[in-house]
Amino acid sequence: MNHLFQQVYKQKPVGFLYSLILLAVLSGCASSSANPEGGAPPVTALPVFKAAAVPASTHREYNAALEGKVNVEIRAQVDGYIDKIFVDEGAYVKAGQPLFRINDRPYQEQLSNASASLLAAQANEEKASLEVSRLTPLVDNNVVSDIQLKTAKAAYQAAKANVAQAQAMVSNARINVGFTLITAPVSGYIGRIPYKNGSLVGRSEAQPLTVLSDVNEVYAYFSMSEIDFLQFKDKFPGNTIAEKVKQLPPVELVLPDNTIYPEKGRIETMEGQFDKTMGAVSFRATFPNPNGLLRSGNTGKVKLSESFAALVVPQEATFELQDKIFVFTVGDSNKVASKPITVSGKNGAYYFVAKGVSAGESVVYTGLDRLRDGMVIQPQPISMDSLLKARPL
Repeated sequence: MNHLFQQVYKQKPVGFLYSLILLAVLSGCASSSANPEGGAPPVTALPVFKAAAVPASTHREYNAALEGKVNVEIRAQVDGYIDKIFVDEGAYVKAGQPLFRINDRPYQEQLSNASASLLAAQANEEKASLEVSRLTPLVDNNVVSDIQLKTAKAAYQAAKANVAQAQAMVSNARINVGFTLITAPVSGYIGRIPYKNGSLVGRSEAQPLTVLSDVNEVYAYFSMSEIDFLQFKDKFPGNTIAEKVKQLPPVELVLPDNTIYPEKGRIETMEGQFDKTMGAVSFRATFPNPNGLLRSGNTGKVKLSESFAALVVPQEATFELQDKIFVFTVGDSNKVASKPITVSGKNGAYYFVAKGVSAGESVVYTGLDRLRDGMVIQPQPISMDSLLKARPL
C-alpha cells in the first residue's frame, strides 16, 4: 500500500485524485475482509461469581485511657519534715511496706504530754472515788449532810470525764505518731515522687507525696458515640443494657505501636448517662496484667469484634460514582447492569452488603472499566470459595 501511494503521489493532479478514490475503495475492501460478517465486535469474556452469605467478622476500635484497678494518692496526714524516703519512683511495693517517714519528735512530745495528763486525771479520779467512799457511811449515819456526798459524787463524775478526755488525747497523739510513718495501703507501683528528704509536707499540700497504682488488673475507659451505642443496642441480645453488656464477646487492646496486647479483656460497665458536651457514653473494659506491662496513664484502643453471616463482595468487583458504590450484575441474555449497593462494613478486601445484591445473583468480578449498561458478556464462572481461599476474610 505504501508503494502504491508513492506511485500515486508522483502522478499528475487529475490522475492523483483518481488514485485517491481507488485507495479508498481498496481500504474498504481490506476492512471488509478483516471483519467479513460486518456485525458487532466479539463478546468480551469476564469472570463472574455468585454473591453468597458467608461467616464473617468485623471490628470497631475506640480510643482508650488506661488506669490501674486502684490508684491511691499518698498524702501526709500530719505536718512535718520528711526524714526518710524508703522507695524509689517506679518501684513495686507490697501492702504495708514503709514509703515515707516524717520527723516524729513533735508528736512524740505531744504523746508524752497527753500521757502525763492522763496520769494526772486518773489520780484525780482515784481521789474523787476515795472521797465518795469516805462520805458514804457518814451520810448513812447522819454525821454529815448528804449535800457533801452529792458534791463528792459530782466531782467523781467530773474526774472520770477528765480521764476519758485524757485517754482520747493520748489515743489522738498515738495516731499522729503513727501517721509519721506512711505505709503502702495496697500493693502496686510507685509513681512520681516530687518531694525529697527535708521537704516540709502536710495535709494542706495540693500535690500528693506520690500515687500508688495497683495494676494487677487494668481498666480501659473508652466512649461510644450515640450512633454506635444505638447499633450496639440492636446487635446484642438482652432486655437491659446490663444484660447486653454481659453478652459482649471478649475485647482486645491495641497498643500504641499497633501490636495486640496478649491478654483479652471484658467490658464490664457503662456510665448511666451521656456526656452532653461529647455526645458519647463511656464504657469500662478490664484487662488482666500479670506481667505489669500496662501502667496507669497508658493509652491504646479497645477493639470490639462482631461475628455474623454477611453477604460479601470483593472490593475490586465494585466501582464508585458520585459517592455511591456500584456493581455490575449479569442478567438475562448475559447482559450486564450496574446496581448501587449499601455497604454495612468491610473487612480486608471485602465489603459487607446490606442492600442492592441478593444471594445467588451473578456479579462481574473484574474488567469493570470495559463495561456499560446493556453490554453482553461471556461469563466465566468462578466460585466464591476460591476467592475466599485466595484472600480470606
